[in-house]
Amino acid sequence: MIELLQANPLLLLFFVVAIGYLLGQIRIGGNSMGVAAVLFVGLAFGALDPGLQMPQIVLDLGLVLFVYTIGLANGPGFFSKFRREGLREVLFIVGIMTLPALLLLGLHLALDLSPATTVGIFTGMSNNTPALASVLDLIGPANDTAVSDAVVGFSVLYPLGVLGRMLVLAIVLRLWPVDFSAEAHRLRHQYPIARDLQYRTIDITNPAIMERPLRQLRREHEWDVLFGRLYRGDDISLISNDTQFQPGDKIVIAGTPEAMDELEAAFGQRSAEDLLHDHAVYTSRRLFVSNPGIAGKPLATLNLREAHGAIVSHVRRGDVELLARGDTVLEWGDRIRVLAPREEIPHLVELFGDSYAQISHVNLMTVGLGIAVGWLLGLILITLPGGITFQLGLAGGPLLVALVLGALRRTGPILWKMPYSANLTLRQFGLILLLAAVGVRSGSAFLQAFTSGAGWLILGLGLGLIVVTTLLALWLGYRLLGIPFSLLLGMISPQPAVLEFAEDQAQNPLPGIGYTLMFPFAIIINVILAQVLLIVLQNWVR
Repeated sequence: MIELLQANPLLLLFFVVAIGYLLGQIRIGGNSMGVAAVLFVGLAFGALDPGLQMPQIVLDLGLVLFVYTIGLANGPGFFSKFRREGLREVLFIVGIMTLPALLLLGLHLALDLSPATTVGIFTGMSNNTPALASVLDLIGPANDTAVSDAVVGFSVLYPLGVLGRMLVLAIVLRLWPVDFSAEAHRLRHQYPIARDLQYRTIDITNPAIMERPLRQLRREHEWDVLFGRLYRGDDISLISNDTQFQPGDKIVIAGTPEAMDELEAAFGQRSAEDLLHDHAVYTSRRLFVSNPGIAGKPLATLNLREAHGAIVSHVRRGDVELLARGDTVLEWGDRIRVLAPREEIPHLVELFGDSYAQISHVNLMTVGLGIAVGWLLGLILITLPGGITFQLGLAGGPLLVALVLGALRRTGPILWKMPYSANLTLRQFGLILLLAAVGVRSGSAFLQAFTSGAGWLILGLGLGLIVVTTLLALWLGYRLLGIPFSLLLGMISPQPAVLEFAEDQAQNPLPGIGYTLMFPFAIIINVILAQVLLIVLQNWVR
């Protein structure tokens, strides 16, 4: 069997993926490892025989697909958050990255570790492969002992950096119950988060809001609702900013129950007549946004009311239902709800596309071009004062390019974003390739470290550092700085498997925003810190 797997690395890959995915579904104490189980199954297979290896292309492809798709999906949120609170977040990230290096400096003196082992521990616990690569380049191929020490430290701590943080997060969430739903509700205006959207019919009875344009009323209040139809006698029309309400009017609105309660108190009372399903003049229809020509454009630019007498009330993106606004940017693959005269529905189908088959496709030209540009960016050698050099690598380059392209959405006729379902599928595929390859390639070194005895010291030291630094980062970020816990989960997730676990706990996309804010800085900071730490330990610390 071992010989068969050695001769067929793709067969090994699919064995690891299938078993890992199966084990990841098992829940213990309400928690499961999810896709991270693929990493540990890979470690087990790699430990069976040093000859079991995964081609480098599998690891590279998985890494590039994962970071590119997550950057593309979170580009808009990354830059909007950075503009609002960037300095605070960057200083926090720099602090939590520097803390392990400072602690390791003291432990190095106390335990008489080799400089390469200490730096290997640092890169492993931060799950930063580019940092390890920069250290091995600095050591040089001639020093086999130092190279081996660094690789062993990294190999032992890499899986522990994943599992250790997942265990810490699971324990902390037991001790600090976090209301993720309330947190998501509080941040619903800043990020695309699922909301409980409903409809309501209201009778206009309050004289204070009558004979005044809705535009004026909106300037005085922050009603987070969508105004739909207006019923005035036998006439039915769409509500606009110029609409002035009169006694006896009935209106149909959409929004969360809380927002509609607020508007109902200001306008009058809930009507005994539910007009939601009245399609005498206007009809409601769900449509897929499959036309690349309108993807990436704000709703207001489509002039739906003027051209078709229609409005969009909801936008469904994946599992997230959003209340449509004029500045809502449509994404390829969104499913929208339109309210329009019956005779305009065919024209709206033609405008939006409404093709499920079309949104299942991936534009390989834009994906390939974006990844290629990111790959080339990652190969550029960056030199810092003091002679320290580093590269963004296959993780940093494609991620930075994807963040920019995701924020741009489109450049002229070129649409950079991809449908939500396609993005999610490619992201999951890339993550599984990455975890399987890392696990199998590290399994042998992981086993050797423990059989030689050195691994137990590295394991205990690394586990203590991971627990202390993770707990401290959570306390500083959440309790002291007031960073939302959902975002914080992503900011302390240096590895995709930890992020996947964090998103499973939060049940919202906010950890992904925190991850994309942290990851580019983490690569650069850890690469610099790893090389500085090695230089200091080799030259000034005895």
